[in-house]
Amino acid sequence: MEKVVLVTGANSGIGLALCERLLTTDSRLRLCLACRNMQRAEAARSALLTSHSTARVDLLHLDVGSVQSVLTAAQEVKARYNRIDFLYLNAGIMPNPQIDVKAFFKGLFSRNVIDMFATAEGLLTQQDRLNSDGLQEVFATNLFGHFLLIRELEPLLCRAAHASRIVWTSSSNARRSAFSIEDVQHANGTEPYSSSKYASDMLSLALNRHKNSQGLFSSVICPGLVMTNLTYGILPSFFWTLIMPIMWLIRIFTNTFTLTPYNGAEALSLWIREQSITV
Repeated sequence: MEKVVLVTGANSGIGLALCERLLTTDSRLRLCLACRNMQRAEAARSALLTSHSTARVDLLHLDVGSVQSVLTAAQEVKARYNRIDFLYLNAGIMPNPQIDVKAFFKGLFSRNVIDMFATAEGLLTQQDRLNSDGLQEVFATNLFGHFLLIRELEPLLCRAAHASRIVWTSSSNARRSAFSIEDVQHANGTEPYSSSKYASDMLSLALNRHKNSQGLFSSVICPGLVMTNLTYGILPSFFWTLIMPIMWLIRIFTNTFTLTPYNGAEALSLWIREQSITV
C-alpha cells in the first residue's frame, strides 16, 4: 500500500535532501512537499521528478509561522489524503544570528574546539520578534506551528490498527539551559533557536506519552552540523571559505560533522528504510 509522507520545509537544505533520500528508498511513496515559498517548492518538485520520473510528488502551501496558514493547510491535507504514514517536521528558522567573535577565537584554540563547532554553545544569539499572530517568531515557526499541525491532523495520524510516525528535525543546539517553562516563547532571552529545539524535544516525549496508545509515535533526529542557507547566514561568506578546510579536517574525528544536507538527512530517512526492509 502506498505510504503518504508529508515534509515541512521541503524546498531546500535538509528538507529537500530528505525527500531525495525518501524517494531513493521507496519510489512508491506519495510525497507531499509542504512549503512557504511555492515558487521554490515547484523548483524542488521538478528536481525530484528529474531523478524520480515516476514518483508522486504533491505540493502544499504551508507557512508554519502563521496560524491561519497551518489551519488552511491542514484542511487541504484532510481533503486530499485519508491517512498520513510519516510527518517530517523539518521547517525552522534562526533569524539574524550573531556570533560572539571573542568567544569564537577563544574556543578555536582550545581543547573544546570540536564541541564548539558541533553545538555552537555560547556562540550564537538571535534577535527574535513578534509575528502577525502576536507570537515570538522562532517559537511560532519551530514549535507552535508544528504542534498545531499535529493537532489538526490527528484524524489522519491517530487511527485504529494503523501506526503513524512523526519525525522532528532537532539540533545539538537544543539545550536545557536555554529553555524556561516560565518563558516558553523565549521572549526574554537571546537564544530562541536553542529554546525552541529543546521544547520540541520535550514535546516529542509528551506526544509519545499521550499518543502511543492511539498509534502515533514521535522521534527527534539531529542531522549534525550541516552547511545550509541557515548556517551560511551566521558568518560572512569569505569566512566560511577560510574555515571550511578546518571543518572537513574535524569531520575525520567526529561523525556529527555531516556538513552536506544529503549526509545530514540520512538519519531522518532511516525509519522509512527500515519499514521498506521489513515489508
